[in-house]
Amino acid sequence: MAVLFDGSFMRSLHAWEAEFSKPVYRDAEVEAWLFEDEPARRAAEARLAALGVRARLRSAYKPFVHFFLEGADLDGLVAARVRYPVHPAAAPNRFTLEAYPLAGMLGDASLTFEAGDESLWYDVELRYADGRLTRHRVFAPNHVAVDHLGEATLSPTGWVRVSGEGASGAVTCDERRTTDIEQLFEAAVRTVVGHDWGQSEPYFERLLLRADLAGIEREPGCGDELISTFEALHEDFYFSLLEFFQRHSGRPLGDRGLQPGQIVPDVRCADRASSHLRICTESFAHIEVEPKTDFVPLAETQAPLSARCIARALGGLEGQRFAATSREGREVLGVYRPGPGPAVLISGGQHANETSGVVGALRAAQVLQQQGVAHFAVIASENPDGYALHQALCATHPRHMHHAARYSALGDDIAYRERAPLLERAARDQAIHLSGAKLHINLHGYPAHEWTRPLSGYLPRGFELWTIPKGFFLVLRHHPGWLEAAQYLLAGVTARLALVPGLLDFNMRQIAWFRAHALADGFDTLNGIPVQFTESTREATPLSLITEFPDETIYGDAFRFAHDVQTAAVLAAVEVYRAGG
Repeated sequence: MAVLFDGSFMRSLHAWEAEFSKPVYRDAEVEAWLFEDEPARRAAEARLAALGVRARLRSAYKPFVHFFLEGADLDGLVAARVRYPVHPAAAPNRFTLEAYPLAGMLGDASLTFEAGDESLWYDVELRYADGRLTRHRVFAPNHVAVDHLGEATLSPTGWVRVSGEGASGAVTCDERRTTDIEQLFEAAVRTVVGHDWGQSEPYFERLLLRADLAGIEREPGCGDELISTFEALHEDFYFSLLEFFQRHSGRPLGDRGLQPGQIVPDVRCADRASSHLRICTESFAHIEVEPKTDFVPLAETQAPLSARCIARALGGLEGQRFAATSREGREVLGVYRPGPGPAVLISGGQHANETSGVVGALRAAQVLQQQGVAHFAVIASENPDGYALHQALCATHPRHMHHAARYSALGDDIAYRERAPLLERAARDQAIHLSGAKLHINLHGYPAHEWTRPLSGYLPRGFELWTIPKGFFLVLRHHPGWLEAAQYLLAGVTARLALVPGLLDFNMRQIAWFRAHALADGFDTLNGIPVQFTESTREATPLSLITEFPDETIYGDAFRFAHDVQTAAVLAAVEVYRAGG
């Protein structure tokens, strides 16, 4: 183990409270924005009030949403008309996306956005059933900075505004202040960027970033939404460092073949005076958590399966067994079942934090086996190292999306692996070789709640289309010359999925919220299902049907519905593909 950084940062809430407790601020009015939850801010306000300081401490993270969560009167609200900031250093819809999930929070009240200027203020007009009309201004503190890639980004930040006559005369300020979470993030990026990593991939086995700090963890009360600065810091750590290593390796941004090693942010809630950060490299000495999962029927499972449950379900399938070995020595298990007609490959868990597809692949394989005529190969969990990391991270934060578990222990996307040893990728290659499949049904997921990177521009760079949910949808990639077959397959699959109970209502609700905040679609729909067509030779099979369910990270009935839909998608695709011959 090598420690790269170990240090603390004074908690901004405590530092600012100590500052404004001084006699000079008595009788003054203080407004401050920082990354703290409401109870902590209100407690500090009360302590300052006891000293004669009129303080209002606000959230620097999603301040417009917090305005509605913490103070706006929603009783009898009929309509909200919002004039939002438009800044040259951000996407035009950055601040309407940052206002998500307001469309869901307002219920039946209408929400209208109109573009404003770059002054970083939201102006909102609220109209009520009794005829009342109220107007409010909400400040969204941001600053423009050059990031680790040399690009200018507009990011949320701390801010302090003081006005009035204090005990010793006028005390005024209106300025940006760097908060502890910002300082901690900057120290992490600076440390990793400044380290000598050499030129040979992988650069480490595991790079662990342990952060302990105060922050926000709050449900806004609609859908599966979660507002979490802890999750946001995890995402910013992971993708910022992935971007750095892509640049360091000489690759383009977004290159999924990069093998830096396993980057593991471990962000914990700590209610104490200082935030703490420790960065170290370590060996693969196992991060392992095996949940105590009862062996319930797959159709009834309400949470991601354990590795034992996956192996047991695969063991119940008839056919030829094949396997590969992961970077950390785990087995990637598969079954090939010969049969009449064209073969299909069914897989789940390529991105290991997308867990509903694992269950859907197994359930569909069981049904196909019972039907007795299907010809398929199945790999339910293609990335067992990432899957183990996901379960370990969920032991601390079960609701977080945990994109650090998305890729393999080498740090690459296994489907994009460029060179030997193929390790996990070898299982997919075996499945295609054994079956001769020309159709790959590849079950995926994406975040069930908003995905942000607030310390490096707010929207997740390269994944902006995925920042908020937009229902269950399909991506069909096809080789040249396979367009007609792809169109036939997608038309038939979407027609059958439209009959799945509850799916169209689920999609309509999420798409309505998406459209309200994204101010655009970015996709087509077919039979009520969002779809994308792409011609590509990157896929190993001529037809590749990719499902996308917002499953990061859901439980209970929501998880059951997710794998119901994944199962239905596989069965529909097999039926249509066989019929098309």
